[in-house]
Amino acid sequence: QVQLVESGGGLVQAGGSLRLSCAASGRTFGNYAMGWFRQGPGKEREFVATINWSERTFYADSVKGRFTISRDNAKNTVYLQMNILKPEDTAVYYCAFKINVPNRFIYYSGGGSYDYWGQGTQVTVSS
Repeated sequence: QVQLVESGGGLVQAGGSLRLSCAASGRTFGNYAMGWFRQGPGKEREFVATINWSERTFYADSVKGRFTISRDNAKNTVYLQMNILKPEDTAVYYCAFKINVPNRFIYYSGGGSYDYWGQGTQVTVSS
C-alpha cells in the first residue's frame, strides 16, 4: 500500500507561480513512477507530468516549459513547480503512484496505469 497526500494548492493570479507537494508513505521503494494529473471544471482528468525512480521526466505539451516535476528522495516527496500559470490551469491536481515499472524509458501518461492516488488539491488561477 502507498499513501499519497498533496498540498500547496491555492488561488493565484495569472502569470503567478505555485508549488505542489505530494508526500508518499508506505511501499515507496523499487522501480516506481509518480505522476501529476488534473481535472478542471467540466473536463476529464488529464495527464500533467511524471517522474520515475531514475528521475526521467515527461510532460504534457500544455505545460511543457512552464511546469517542472522533481522529487526529494529523503522526504519521499514529489513536487510540481508551476510557473506562468494560466486560467486554463485551474483544476484539482492529483498525485499518483505506479509500482513495478519495468523500464526507465517507459512513460506512463494514462491514469489507468497508476495504482494509488491522492485526494487532490485545488488550484485556481484568476485572470
